[in-house]
Amino acid sequence: MERGGRITIRFAVLAVLAFGIAALACAQEDEGPMASVKVVVVREASGKPVKDAKVVLHPVNRKGKTTKGELDLKTDVDGRASIDRIPYGTVEVQVLAPGLQTFGADYEVKQAEVEITVKLKRPGGQYSIYENHDDKKPQ
Repeated sequence: MERGGRITIRFAVLAVLAFGIAALACAQEDEGPMASVKVVVVREASGKPVKDAKVVLHPVNRKGKTTKGELDLKTDVDGRASIDRIPYGTVEVQVLAPGLQTFGADYEVKQAEVEITVKLKRPGGQYSIYENHDDKKPQ
């Protein structure tokens, strides 16, 4: 009886594992196709890579609204950040780096590999209500 009990337990464990693997495969099929997204961040003025820039990816739904589940990445010394398993569709990319303007734009992910190059600008001058702007009005 002891031998029969071991066989039954082994069979039950194998059945649970097989069911789990099948469920995982079905779940991956339901997600649809996935892509590898690579982001390259450089300075617009010099073309030099921006190290340690924060890259934030937000999924965008069909109505154009960002959804929950953002992904935060950091660029390496070559200004590169990458992630696999991004579902096809629209993704909003934000890039933040000290001393440079914040960047944000939507991109369409519709192929297995996507490379996005972001050129960050120097910060622009600040607008002040205390300055005289009469000479800057269009004529």
